[in-house]
Amino acid sequence: MLINIAHAADAAAPAGGPEGFMGFLPLIAIFILFWFMIIRPQMKRGKEQKNMLDALQKGDEVVTQGGLVGKVVKIGENFVSLEVAENTVVLVQKPTVQILLPKGTIKGEA
Repeated sequence: MLINIAHAADAAAPAGGPEGFMGFLPLIAIFILFWFMIIRPQMKRGKEQKNMLDALQKGDEVVTQGGLVGKVVKIGENFVSLEVAENTVVLVQKPTVQILLPKGTIKGEA
């Protein structure tokens, strides 16, 4: 009697086919959403930051990640010298420069 019941059960559906793809559809949609809302804007921001650092030149007024405001005196490959006050020059890493200020901003604050 138990053997007859076991033989009467339906076979499991194969994993492949449209049902298998429909299971991955929400994961694909979440990845696409993450791409457009998180990854893509972050890449764009990084590219803009790199272009700003490449265009940095002597005399530009900048703000660093730490909030230090100064005028670029010297630019090296990895470091930037900022004049934060008269005769006070500070050496900071180039990637810490975050914002390029309009010319004359520092004088307007004093």
